[in-house]
This record gives sequence, C-alpha cells and structure tokens, in this order.
Amino acid sequence: MSTTTKFRTLKDMPKEDYIAPGNTLCAGCGGALAMRIFHKVLGPNLAWVNAAGCMTIATSYPLAPLKSNWLYTAFASAPAGAQGLRDGLDVLMAKGKLRRSEDLKVVVVTGDGAAYDIGFQSTAGAIQRGLDFYYLCYDNEAYGNTGFQMSSSTPYGSSSKTTPATAAFPYGNTDTKKDLFEAWRALKAPYIATLSNSHGVDFLRKVEKGGTAKGPKLYIDFAACPTGWGFDPKQSIEVEKLAVQTGAWPLKEAVDGVVKHTYVPGAFSPVRNYLRTQERYEHLFKPVERPEAIATIQKSVNDYWAKAAAEEGLKVRLAEG
Repeated sequence: MSTTTKFRTLKDMPKEDYIAPGNTLCAGCGGALAMRIFHKVLGPNLAWVNAAGCMTIATSYPLAPLKSNWLYTAFASAPAGAQGLRDGLDVLMAKGKLRRSEDLKVVVVTGDGAAYDIGFQSTAGAIQRGLDFYYLCYDNEAYGNTGFQMSSSTPYGSSSKTTPATAAFPYGNTDTKKDLFEAWRALKAPYIATLSNSHGVDFLRKVEKGGTAKGPKLYIDFAACPTGWGFDPKQSIEVEKLAVQTGAWPLKEAVDGVVKHTYVPGAFSPVRNYLRTQERYEHLFKPVERPEAIATIQKSVNDYWAKAAAEEGLKVRLAEG
C-alpha cells in the first residue's frame, strides 16, 4: 500500500466540487461535508450506493445535487447493491462493452444505523467475499433521519429520543458504543480508518491511501449533527475538533490489521469541554452536575489512550477531568 501522498496542506485539496450547493440536508451537517471531501479525492468516476438515512434526503426525487451516480437501496442492503454494481461493471469491461477508462469507484454511504446495526449482516458478507469497494459511514451516533433515536453507536451519557434523561435514568444512555473499527478489523478488511472533517489533511490522505488497497475499505467519519446533538450549525467543525482534542474520537487507521494512530494531541483536553458543547449532554451539567457520569466518560477515554500508548509506544498527556 502506497505511503506517498500529494496532500501536504489543505491547499492541495482538489478544487472541483461534485456535490452542488443548495441541497435539502440540515445546515452544518457533518455527513454532507464528509461526502463532499470524499468525492473530491476520488474524482468524478464514482457511484454512490446509499442505504436509507440522512443522506437520502439530499437526493429525493426530483432533486439530485450530485455530478455522479446514485443507487438507493433499502436500509439493510447497500453492500449487496454495491456487489451487484461492481460485478456488473466488471462483466461489461470483460466483454469489451465498457472501456476501462469508464470504470467507476463503488462507494457505499450510510449512517451509523445501517453501518453498526441494520446493515451489518450484508456488510460482513461483502467483506467475506473480498468485494472491492469503499464504505463511508457518517457516524452521527444515532438514527438521525427518523428523529435521533439510539443506535448501537450512541455513546454512554448521551440522551436520545429513546434514551432520554429521566429520574429513573439520569445519565441518559447507559450502554457503551459499539466498536465498528474493531469489528471490521476482526473480519480482516485490508484498510480501515477513522476521519474527522476538522482534520482535513488527515482525511484526504486516508482516502488517497485506502484507494491503493484492493478489497473492502471502511471510513468512519465523525459526523457532527447540529439537529440531533443540539448546537449552532456554524460550530460543527469546532465540535468535531474538540472530540479529537479530548481523545473522545481517535484518529487512526489499520493497514492489513496493524493499527496506527495518525494524530495524537500534544495534551488532551478534559472531555467535559467537549460534552458541554451539546444539548444531548446537558443533563450531565444541569440542573445539577453529574460528576460520576462525567468521570466514567473521562476514564473510558483515558483507558483507551493508555492502552494505545502501551501498544504503539505513544507519548500521551491524559486529562484528569
């Protein structure tokens, strides 16, 4: 897998846009920005395969802001749709009915609901078959398109429509977030990466690097959701940046199963600085602070990075709270 890159700074980001402005997605949507950057790296010869979710709203008939191809599938079956599309392209090229120059990169795009939950069976099958495709998950940590219900990506302490903070459950969601990165790694996918729109060069390089691998490629983008998380849309990048700076969202990749963190904060900020930016965590601070819940979240972050430091020889300065 190539380690050279043409992306040194954000000035190297391709200027061409393949997603037109003025679509019907929410202002400040992290998922929309992730798709836009992803498309810039991969270029125009691309076919999106979409599972039902937030991004589906952008292409509701007759609106189509894309300068590329779009295949809409049911919630559970986007990787199966990608298999059919990839096979069809390969057969046409083998028969000489499609020029190699007209080949398309096949990219599944889903929210965490399909990636972590409803579509995982189809995804596991595609990985097992070695399907050559990209999988972009815009992870907004809930079922955002249907009202922000809990998914298995919803983190501990977050409120949602189905896990609200109540007298009986003052912390909101008490489950822990599923580790999709490790699930794909267990299935031996050749390239897996986490992304944040707030760290653009890291984003660009990973899409570029993964493209040199043959087989399934997963990208999990931390997709800030102003509507569901509860913050001003103009703060999306700052919220994402805080998630990385506090260590709540690690930036890393796995190449043939070997994990490497691609960004390590010089000194981690307390995770409370990130939690305070969003209404979904407001119950941890008002009307009274819930220090035990905040401490649980901080400990989880610190334990993760202590383990990563031991395994990779990283130097980390963890936050105390």
